[in-house]
Parts: sequence; C-alpha cells; structure tokens
Amino acid sequence: MEGILVGALGLGLLTAWLWPKWRLRRALAQPLPAAQVAILARNVAQYGGMDEAQRRRLQRMVQQFLHEKKFVGCAGLDVTDEMRVTIAGQACLLLLGRVADTGKPDIYPTLDLILVYPGAFLVPRKQVDVSGVVTEERQDLLGESWGDGRVILSWDHVRRAGHVESAGHNVVLHEFAHQLDSESGNTNGAPYLGSSERYRSWSEVLTRDYANLRHEAMWGMQGVLDHYGATNPAEFFAVATESFFEQPHQLAARHPALYDEFLKYYRIDPRQWQVAPPPPVVEPPSYGVVYGQWR
Repeated sequence: MEGILVGALGLGLLTAWLWPKWRLRRALAQPLPAAQVAILARNVAQYGGMDEAQRRRLQRMVQQFLHEKKFVGCAGLDVTDEMRVTIAGQACLLLLGRVADTGKPDIYPTLDLILVYPGAFLVPRKQVDVSGVVTEERQDLLGESWGDGRVILSWDHVRRAGHVESAGHNVVLHEFAHQLDSESGNTNGAPYLGSSERYRSWSEVLTRDYANLRHEAMWGMQGVLDHYGATNPAEFFAVATESFFEQPHQLAARHPALYDEFLKYYRIDPRQWQVAPPPPVVEPPSYGVVYGQWR
C-alpha cells in the first residue's frame, strides 16, 4: 500500500510538472492569429523594420506571454485583445535578442499579473522629511513595476508609444526594464549580467552617464535621455532602455559607450529597425550687429 501511495504521489508531481508544459506547447502549436499580427504591426513601432525571422520570433513570444500572464482591467476598464497584444508585443521587445541567443523560453517567469488602468492612476505615498515628519499624499503614475509578480500600466500612455508626441517615451519598456533589473535580486540599475567582468564594465559606463544626466537635469540641459532617469540608478536603467529601443540612433550618437553596454545586454541592435534621422541643421554664424550685440 505504501508503495502505491508513493507511486501515486510521484505520478501526481510529474503530472503537475508536465501539465503546464503540455498546455504551452498546445498554445504555441498554431500561429498567432492574423488579427493579432495586425495589432503588432499597428502598435509596435519597431515591428515594421524587423526581418521575417524576428517577426516570427516576436509573434511566438507574444503567444507565450498571453498564455502565461493574466490581464485585469482597473477603474472600470474592459481589457481588449488590442490592449493585451500591444502590451505583450512591446514587453517582448526587450527579450527578442536574448531569447534568440540563449534559446531560453522564459518570458518574465516571475511575472503573473498585468493591471491596466484607462489613464494615469493615483497611488498613496508616504514622504518623510529630514525632521522625520511623515506626510501622506497621492501621486499620479503612468506605470509601476512590483517585485511580487505585478506590473501596472496606463493604457492611454501605452498606446502613445511610437507616435511623434511620445518623444521616445514608452511606459511598457520602462516598467518591464524594471522587471529585468529585479532578476539580479535587487532593482538597482544592474540586471543580471553573468560575469564580474561585465559588471565592472557596466558599472563604469552607467555610473559615469548617470552622473552626467544628473548634471544635465540640475542645469536644465536636455539631451536624448529623459531627466527622470536622474532620480536613481534603477530609473536611469529604465529610461536608457526606453531610448535604446525608441531612439537608438540618437542614443548611439550621444552615448556610444552606454549604447555598447546595452547592445551586449539586449543582444540586438534596434538601429536596424529604423532609418537614421538626418543630421541636425547647423546654421552658419551671423556677424551682423543687432541692438548693439554681436550675433
């Protein structure tokens, strides 16, 4: 009887281990529906510049993402297929090169739930001043990444990504960069890199460029990186990730060493998906006198 019980327990554990894998294989057995492919083409700006192998890989990753993750609408929002596929497609951009090089099928393995609000959402925050006084306030957010398997997003800002008015901002890339950052055990701007040599190079480059961004933010000088990245190293990594995928030519020109570190980490070059912008027009100096001053 004891042997039967042990055998039944072993069979149950084996079934529990194999069942999710079988369900995933079944979900991936069919191609991504044409309607969902159209959503990727419409709402993932980089998709049009990809080669056919990259597009197929992204489609398969999106299928896995949709199979494994749960979406919940908040504040009365009904989550549509367009929302789900758009978020999945943009999130999987960050893994496109890494999955190709390693063959790892893991798509954000610790993430379970995506909460979607119609627009910016309010969250309670406690602020402690230098004298120790605690003040409670509510803060408007566009997205948030949690270490307990949740990401929160504003759909209004998700759908703006890739359009002119977004100016290189992408809330999905930002929050999912935080998810990657946390894989090292801490969300501190240094994701899992695999070797001490890579960490030394990463630390040297990102520490320098983070300090430069803090200087730019202090003096109001705007470059390719948003000043929000000067908040702390984790936000710097997330903001730089946005620029890497949304404005790759500009980032490579202004921050070549940083771009090289991201090339090695993400294992893909987003410049191949975009036409390089024309060089800025530099007007020749004028030597006339206007109101008594040289110009």
